[in-house]
Amino acid sequence: MFKHILVPTDGSSLSDTVVARSIAFAREVNANITFFYSQPDFPMPIYGEGALIDPTTPEQFAQSSRQEAQRILDRAKAAAEAEGLIASTDTQVSEVPYEAIISAADRHGCDLIFMASHGRRGIAGLLLGSETQKVLTHSKIPVLVYR
Repeated sequence: MFKHILVPTDGSSLSDTVVARSIAFAREVNANITFFYSQPDFPMPIYGEGALIDPTTPEQFAQSSRQEAQRILDRAKAAAEAEGLIASTDTQVSEVPYEAIISAADRHGCDLIFMASHGRRGIAGLLLGSETQKVLTHSKIPVLVYR
């Protein structure tokens, strides 16, 4: 049914659970798996009263983000390969994570996005927004949400 699954991850405990579940699912359906990490863009400094000064340069921030992405993705890939799956990784710098997730799925020819949801409802869900909800709303391929 599904041949190539995209699994967005951010290294959180919820994402780690989804990585494990996605590996089990991919093994059951005999699918390849690509793990994806959306790197944050360098935050623009805000000047004025009460502003915090961040001594990090854009280059330092980018290097730190790349290292964090690589650490998270390597761990997920190793777990998948330990189960005999064909796994790859991808990362992209983006201010809009849901767009980066959909773009990665298209770029890799994935036919399913397998992702987490924090399960926020009501006002919390409305105010905080949800990358999962945005992917569900904008993706043209199926999205499997694990909660």
